[in-house]
Amino acid sequence: MKTSRNLILSTLFIWVSAGVGVTQQSSSPVEAGKAPAKVYDEGPDVVAPQLIPMERAIPDASACARDIDDEVTLSLIVDSDGKPRDVTLINPVGTPIERLAKRVVEQDTFKPGTLKGEAVEMRLKARVSIEGCYANKTDANGNASEVFRLKAQPVQLFAAKLTATETDHEADKIGAAGTPELHKVGNGVSPPVPLNFVEAEFSDEARRAHFEGVCLVSLIVDTHGNPVNLRVVRSLGHGLDEKALEAVRKWHFKPAMKAGVPVPVMITVEVNFRL
Repeated sequence: MKTSRNLILSTLFIWVSAGVGVTQQSSSPVEAGKAPAKVYDEGPDVVAPQLIPMERAIPDASACARDIDDEVTLSLIVDSDGKPRDVTLINPVGTPIERLAKRVVEQDTFKPGTLKGEAVEMRLKARVSIEGCYANKTDANGNASEVFRLKAQPVQLFAAKLTATETDHEADKIGAAGTPELHKVGNGVSPPVPLNFVEAEFSDEARRAHFEGVCLVSLIVDTHGNPVNLRVVRSLGHGLDEKALEAVRKWHFKPAMKAGVPVPVMITVEVNFRL
């Protein structure tokens, strides 16, 4: 049996992200005739909210079919009762792990932030580290489905600003002080041009199962043309996700350009596994 491995870049890199994250500026709902509550960021006499720890139910790890771990950045407002609202993903690409991280933050409770001892609403950024997995689930009618769930307690970091010194995540390094802003292709920004490909290899498990498919990988092409912040956004399992990431990490690009200057952009590529 002959194996061919094709790597296909999506047309002009589908799902190009819309730059650095934007936090929502809305204020909490108010009763008629009352002014909306002011939302604070940071400043003199402002004390940030404190997360109240909670233990989430973690199902038996033996039910996991395949694991995916990642970090997700979000913005939120903690109201004067310590409840999160306006929880918003920053630079989302539509992965199950992002949706799970958002649910985690929405379920959190806090000791509210204060201004001179009085509870106030405060805007925060969150970095959520998720260890998750896909597990098989059967309903009362015997229908099988696959669900994505936690396999360990999430680790959460909250601050008015998250800097590159507070996290090793590459996405935070792009857009931090003194580093290039993340752009999107179009409006004067040219797409990155692939200069070399490394073909992804089949895993032994996928080869034995004669399993084929397309894995989608999101990444940022930095100003040197290197792929960073890789994550799987369409999973295949059978060890092929890992093989796709291993190959794409070795790719190299001519970086995206704006006014003749290299700029970082987020793109999504296809890794096509065919036997």
